[in-house]
Amino acid sequence: MPVRSTAVRTRSTAARIRPSAPRTALVALALAATGLTACGSGSGSDPDTVKVSFKQSTDNSVRVMDTFLADIKKQFEKANPGKKVELIPIKAPDSEYYTKVQQMLRSPKTAPDLVYEDTFLINSDITSGYLKPLDPYLSQWKDWDQFIDTAKTAAKAEDGKTYGVPDGTDARGLWFDKGIFAKAGLPSDWQPKTWDDVLTAARTVKRKVPGVTPLNIYAGKPAGEAAAMQGFQMLLYGTSDGSSDGAGDGSSNGTSDPLYDRASKKWVAGSKGFRDALAFVETVYKEKLGPDVSVALDPNIQTIVRGELLPKGKLAIDLDGSWLPQDWQKGAGHEWPEWSEKLGLAYMPTQNGQSPGKVSMSGGWTWAIPDKAANPDLAFEFIKTMQTKANAQKWYIANSGIAVRKDVAEDPDYISAQPGIKFFTDLVPSTHYRPAFPAYPKVSTAIQEAMEGVTTGDVSVEEAARGYDDTLKSVTNDQVIEK
Repeated sequence: MPVRSTAVRTRSTAARIRPSAPRTALVALALAATGLTACGSGSGSDPDTVKVSFKQSTDNSVRVMDTFLADIKKQFEKANPGKKVELIPIKAPDSEYYTKVQQMLRSPKTAPDLVYEDTFLINSDITSGYLKPLDPYLSQWKDWDQFIDTAKTAAKAEDGKTYGVPDGTDARGLWFDKGIFAKAGLPSDWQPKTWDDVLTAARTVKRKVPGVTPLNIYAGKPAGEAAAMQGFQMLLYGTSDGSSDGAGDGSSNGTSDPLYDRASKKWVAGSKGFRDALAFVETVYKEKLGPDVSVALDPNIQTIVRGELLPKGKLAIDLDGSWLPQDWQKGAGHEWPEWSEKLGLAYMPTQNGQSPGKVSMSGGWTWAIPDKAANPDLAFEFIKTMQTKANAQKWYIANSGIAVRKDVAEDPDYISAQPGIKFFTDLVPSTHYRPAFPAYPKVSTAIQEAMEGVTTGDVSVEEAARGYDDTLKSVTNDQVIEK
């Protein structure tokens, strides 16, 4: 993501870190007890330096992660005299970032000690042997008990071992411009009940407020996982194939997963829900309710939405993630202190209003240790510094993320830190999670291609769905079930 996540913010006293001499001594003792060594075989690796690779925003004005890690580096080096942290930013769009990370992980000469992994890709990297299981470390880390079970599941492989420590999750919904809605005669407390309600509002905006984009849904390969998850799956999981009234199971809400059949362990092809979701996307672009196709298929579409269309009052409805305010906070690249007054939030409804009535998708990122890391022990100590309650809370707030630590989620300072946090946090218990098995990245690409076809009008819904089914069979070695 990312999907990634997450205006003026208040910083709690708990979020201000004050390293002390006793803490320094305790951490130094812990480091000695774990026997920090250069366990990897990296060429010329320094046993006293931990190399941390992370995704740097392609928007030069957004430095949320850079600022946070610089602070953690300072804390870590102060608490551990003689130890150093080398931060290795990778500045690239999501799809390119994933490729570059996998290239780095293949060799001990290039593998960092710690890497930032999207949960949707982690199982693919586990299967490729790129990551180290963290269970020996986690069993001795008391803070691990504070992490919610669904977040732990996102970083767990089919072998039952855990390969990453989550640093937050996210959720998705409908952001809408109250000023545009007022001009269109739509309510400031808008809450659509069905897909038709969403389309009706967009059509009303198009008719009554010319010069603005009525509705944004990410679509096509240039948007990458944003198209597959924020766009398509927010529709698909609200169809009759994806909705249910059950409780969340850590992978999808209830018992029905429209992408992957867990009983047969096969991917789903030929579903009506898939075609219905494609038809919705087709309608948006055929009726010119969405951005111009050239804009929708611009690789920088997410930056355009967050940095231009929404702040400038040029977009009425945006199907998007909980993390948007990170770009609008004080000191951020697209500072917009009025956002909480200008924008409203609504749940994405199910297709026909069927139970449970609303849809959200959740993902997130984890910190993982490469199998070829030179200093894995030191890397995990860096994770522990990042993931204290105070530092985790500081990160969630700065990144507009959703807490995965129970003690932070219950903290009043976190809940009141930013408008919208409670709205999105309340979605987490019933949200859906992608079937992040090794084949998923290729399945996601196939979804993006199907979306792009109906967005441009080059293919019909039926043709795009058939093309997806054919590709699905290919990328999953025919592990497909027809529904």
